[in-house]
Amino acid sequence: MSTATLTIDLTAITENWSALDQLTECETAAVIKADAYGLGVAKVGPALARAGARLFFVAMAEEGVALRRALGPGPAIFVFAGHMPGDADMIRSADLTPMINSVDQLLTHVESLPGRPFGVQLDTGMNRLGMEPAEWSAVRDIAVAQKPELIISHLACADEPDHLMNRLQLENFKDMTEGLDIPRSLAATGGILLGPEYHFDLTRPGVGLYGGLPFVDATPVISLDVPVIQVRDVAPGESVGYANAFVAHRPTRVATIAAGYADGLIRSMGANATLTHQGRKLPVIGRVSMDLITVDVSALAEVPEHLQLIGQHQSVDTVAGFAGTIGYEILTSLGARYDRVYLT
Repeated sequence: MSTATLTIDLTAITENWSALDQLTECETAAVIKADAYGLGVAKVGPALARAGARLFFVAMAEEGVALRRALGPGPAIFVFAGHMPGDADMIRSADLTPMINSVDQLLTHVESLPGRPFGVQLDTGMNRLGMEPAEWSAVRDIAVAQKPELIISHLACADEPDHLMNRLQLENFKDMTEGLDIPRSLAATGGILLGPEYHFDLTRPGVGLYGGLPFVDATPVISLDVPVIQVRDVAPGESVGYANAFVAHRPTRVATIAAGYADGLIRSMGANATLTHQGRKLPVIGRVSMDLITVDVSALAEVPEHLQLIGQHQSVDTVAGFAGTIGYEILTSLGARYDRVYLT
């Protein structure tokens, strides 16, 4: 088989959810937007539900519909994007709870789906989604009279525990929700790790479920093993790949493997990336191309059928670091061509 194998450990995902749940005394939801961070909502959602998760968050209503098909009736599904034009039928039929981000969304929801559940998202300083303090102050009594299920905000710098923005947003969230008898949520993975003051009534771990930072104690979730298509010997002075990006200075054994930027392996990682075999790091040489990557395997006595990019010896965040990005981007970019194997 010429496609790479992406192995996804569902038990590791549920163990990570349980570990994060145990760090708090409140309820723990699960964020599985972007097709469960690229790992497959149809598999990940039911696994988390079996582990005890009863509240889920997705980015948009269409994702909520897909998750509802996977979960069936029962668990609550919240939509970060709120109630967008054209969402009413999906919200109703899939029993979704939109997180209202503006006065316009509040009016749209109340008028098109009167009596249907909703939540409210507040902007406490990130300037991305949610009602700003002045907007919230103007409609707070009206919104509260409609009995929202939940009020949330999102931390901008939770992966930097000492950043002053964390305390500022915490105080803003307290000020904006003071005196309300409505469940509150501020913390995603990083916020959970900031401590109990940030937990409120519900936490919403996302990337930590999938083995990503800042949850350093996470159980690894994925491994990516890429087949070797061809091996050749390159003489000093010969080049490898597009634009002669690598020129050999010594006799070099080169393995060409079957993956590239069409599979979510970012082109910019090439000059810094390594693959591994039995713990030995093997440098990528030349450019990452659409379907192929070339690797210096001169250090191996015998070239195996597969080399590993992500796994025991290199985490998803290590691979992200090769390209100067974050683990989220690598996870959500993993392509459709992989042979996906789920471990339960």
